[in-house]
Amino acid sequence: MISTEHSAAKTADTLPLYLIGKNSRGQWVVRESSGRCGGLFFNRVEAIKFAMYENGHRLQAVVMVAEPLELDIGAALWPGTAFNQKNSHA
Repeated sequence: MISTEHSAAKTADTLPLYLIGKNSRGQWVVRESSGRCGGLFFNRVEAIKFAMYENGHRLQAVVMVAEPLELDIGAALWPGTAFNQKNSHA
């Protein structure tokens, strides 16, 4: 029999975190930890709803950040492409 504690720890290590904060323009941002998805939101409540929906309603996978959080999903989606190289110098 597999321990549920061990299974939960393994699952938590493999599932992504969703970061929530404001960008440099004061807009609410959600970004998946590896940068594969995210969005801009009108308010904190909508940002949290999105993050919770995307992560299967796991509160422990949502992290509020104090420093500016920018949304740059292009670098994760197209690594090594002209899009990534053009935007990596900003």
